[in-house]
Amino acid sequence: MKEECRTESPSGGEALFEDPDFPSEDTSLFCDSSTPIARLQGDIIWLRPQEICQSPVLFPDNINLGHAKQGLLGDCWFLCACAFLLKNKHLLNKVFPPDQPQWADSRYRGSFQFRFWQQGDWTEVTIDDRLPCINSTLCFSRCHSPTAFWVALLEKAYAKLHSSYERLWAGQVSEALVDLTGGLAERWSLGDFGSEEEQRPEQDSDQVRRRRLDLNLLYPVKDQCAISCSTHSSPGGASELGEYHALTVMEWLAVKTVSESEVLLLRIRNPWGRCCWGGDWIGSGAGWSSVDPVSALDLQARVAEGEFWLDETEFLSQFDDVTVGYPISDEGHLKSIYTGNLLTHNHQLAGRWIKGHSAGGSRNSSNYGSNPKFWLKVCERGEVLVSLLQHRKWRSTEKYAQKPLEDSKNTKHQHYQAIALHMWKVEKKRFNLSRMLNKPPCASTHCHAYEREVVLHGQLESGYYLLIASTYQPGAEARFLIRVFSSSFTSLSALKIPAPSLPLTTDGEWDTSYFRGSWVEGRTAGGSRNFLSHWQNPRFPFTVCDESAVTSGVNVRITLHQSHPETDLQPIGFHIYKFRDGESEQTLPRDEDPVASCVPHCYTQDVSLACCLSPGAYTIVPSTYQPDCSANFTLSLARRIHRKVVKSQERLGSAIQEISHISVMQS
Repeated sequence: MKEECRTESPSGGEALFEDPDFPSEDTSLFCDSSTPIARLQGDIIWLRPQEICQSPVLFPDNINLGHAKQGLLGDCWFLCACAFLLKNKHLLNKVFPPDQPQWADSRYRGSFQFRFWQQGDWTEVTIDDRLPCINSTLCFSRCHSPTAFWVALLEKAYAKLHSSYERLWAGQVSEALVDLTGGLAERWSLGDFGSEEEQRPEQDSDQVRRRRLDLNLLYPVKDQCAISCSTHSSPGGASELGEYHALTVMEWLAVKTVSESEVLLLRIRNPWGRCCWGGDWIGSGAGWSSVDPVSALDLQARVAEGEFWLDETEFLSQFDDVTVGYPISDEGHLKSIYTGNLLTHNHQLAGRWIKGHSAGGSRNSSNYGSNPKFWLKVCERGEVLVSLLQHRKWRSTEKYAQKPLEDSKNTKHQHYQAIALHMWKVEKKRFNLSRMLNKPPCASTHCHAYEREVVLHGQLESGYYLLIASTYQPGAEARFLIRVFSSSFTSLSALKIPAPSLPLTTDGEWDTSYFRGSWVEGRTAGGSRNFLSHWQNPRFPFTVCDESAVTSGVNVRITLHQSHPETDLQPIGFHIYKFRDGESEQTLPRDEDPVASCVPHCYTQDVSLACCLSPGAYTIVPSTYQPDCSANFTLSLARRIHRKVVKSQERLGSAIQEISHISVMQS
């Protein structure tokens, strides 16, 4: 771990903290210099707030001046989520713990702590307060008040979480909302559906077929949820927005007109801090003449810098997407945007798609049933939300560097697999999987989407439900998190994949021995037969006696079980070698072919082999596929014996035994 760096305090006291993990250097600004901020190289200096203004504070007295104003960094998606924190103090305090010493405090040491939700847990991020500037002015995001710095500090902490400021260029509002709240967010379409998708509604695809938004659905929770709207192209009402920009819905009102009807008005905030919009409700536009003059003056007075009003018709026609962040109560419970119900019960489980083991692809694939499966038990009828959240894979930003603004549509394919979630109701926990999968699911996310998170919603009756998480492409690998939020009692568990069934005989008895072993990097983790170090692996000798040999059928069963969690499995397998007369462990030729093998190596908890071996001496060599992969394992060896064999027959051991490992290099 790096040592903390400190510079002398301006007051001559204890030195101020300098973050060695996110230094005031280009490495903290750029990841590959492929976005427009690359042109700033050499122009940026790092200053603390007290070097930028005389009396810095975290938050201004006027809350409207505390809203974010976007700088030269294309992170409007993040700033829209920040606006939600400002109007929900309990959420802000979770991310930015209160009572941290500020610049006028004698306890101030130049550092601030933040917390972000990442893959199921809250992660603490500590930064120093040196901020990137050009000509002594913040060059990235800031507050509308020039003396308030909570936005600039939060942006720096989020940049550290992502390894650089440049990695904040382009993104999804929904992702930032989840990172800042630990809740859920969904995106809704305001545009038309593609005709091609409408013609093939039943086919599983990786096309994004997002539901159209009915504003009436959100109206009951409009004042509690986060709402953001975005453009994918330059809208007709925008004077300079261009492509791919996100804005925040600050307020949403049903206003009576002079004709006694109602018009739905929305107050929109542009993170740029300027209006950039023309329409009937801008300034003294024609729309205000339809509203009572007193109401009109009141609504116009609410407009702060960078804000404007528009009506429902303009909103639906000029924007392409709406992102909705779920309300979260003071107690931390999610509130449904569909019903307004508190979802007081929640669970989460981690999972992983592994090529050759659990990455079965979509329902179009014959391997779909190998995907990770989960049991959802609903104890009583209630509202249930299930989300599938995949981990992000960072890649180069070169492919979207030419876009003038934040091109979130083109970046998502760079970082995510197309994912979906399907659910079936089962009458009991024992069922035929193939027959079940031939039936239509009772609920699903409909299509595979290149999104970090997809959400399934429904009113579920009590009973058991099978959840299957899948990528569109078979073999696509990623880690993920399943989350369940419900209004009634539920339980969530992973469906264990049983070990391959072994053919058993009805006659005879079986003598079973168990052995513990481990693959240790540099010592006993020799890898598969493809590597010269294969014979460094642990070896387990055994014998097959004359009495246990049979002319046909199985007389030996071997199972190798690795002690790794299902989310971090190694590919495992084993070989069985036979000693010729007079040979031993030391004299067995290293180029000897095995008499039986359990390969190819598989990403699974258990691998098993049932075979018929002739009388003689053998050794089992279990291995991971690659050398130097450390893991513990258990090996079970079952040999069939005839009923006539006396009980005193020599055994390898009926209890778990510790076996010493012999390390011999292959010549």
